[in-house]
Amino acid sequence: MKKIWGVMAALCFVFVLAACSSSEAEENNDGDTEGSEKEVVEAESNDELTIYIVRHGKTMLNTTDRVQGWSDAVLTPAGEEVVTQAGIGLKDIDFQNAYSSDSGRAIQTAEIIMEENETSSELDLNTDERFREFNFGTYEGDLNETMWQDIADLQGITLEEFLENLEPEMFSNSVAELDEGRDEEGLNWPAEDYDTITARLTEGLDELVEAEQGQEGSGNVLLVSHGLSISALLDTYFDDYEVPEGGLDNASVSVITYQNGEFQLDSVNDMSYVEEGKK
Repeated sequence: MKKIWGVMAALCFVFVLAACSSSEAEENNDGDTEGSEKEVVEAESNDELTIYIVRHGKTMLNTTDRVQGWSDAVLTPAGEEVVTQAGIGLKDIDFQNAYSSDSGRAIQTAEIIMEENETSSELDLNTDERFREFNFGTYEGDLNETMWQDIADLQGITLEEFLENLEPEMFSNSVAELDEGRDEEGLNWPAEDYDTITARLTEGLDELVEAEQGQEGSGNVLLVSHGLSISALLDTYFDDYEVPEGGLDNASVSVITYQNGEFQLDSVNDMSYVEEGKK
């Protein structure tokens, strides 16, 4: 009888151990599942987005040295040529989407680049007014030198000093101050100050990032905008950004990346894509 009770006790002990092991295994499995889900979420949040920001090609108003902000002009033949070269240089970049300001010169530039691209020619171009150039109010269409001299006089510096230290914030705020009251009949859009400009630019870029990050695709995005607006955008996101001497070149490429909530500036005013396209 004692032997029978001993055997039964042993069997009970085995069953208890088995049950405990099974319970621990389930808990471990549950933990592993949660860990896997967490890793998937983290992997999605770590997706890197690379944005190729291109300045439009040279236009007729650029050639005649006229103020060109919200006013517009078509690319010159030379402007089309340099943009085509940039497009050839960028042809191997697999763009998952393409954006530009709603100005004709930016749209024309983006379309040329997309036509030359081997993988992205069928994309639809997204246009967004928030990526426009600065609005210069009553100075639109005037000679650049007239506006520049007025800014220099307002700041109490020479024209040469102004051109050597061209800062987007001082530039736009000066134009907004000078423009105020000049359009007595209120027929024109007033010149924008720096806060207004950077608010629309950053809102546009933040929404672009939100729309594109995590999408199926290469993670590469094309954005065509304008010289001063690109500089203002980079100046807003990157404390160490400095406007290149003479400003950004037509068809130049500046590259920024976005990952884990952080922007990084990879290159500025890069003309190597144009040079590659010339070969």
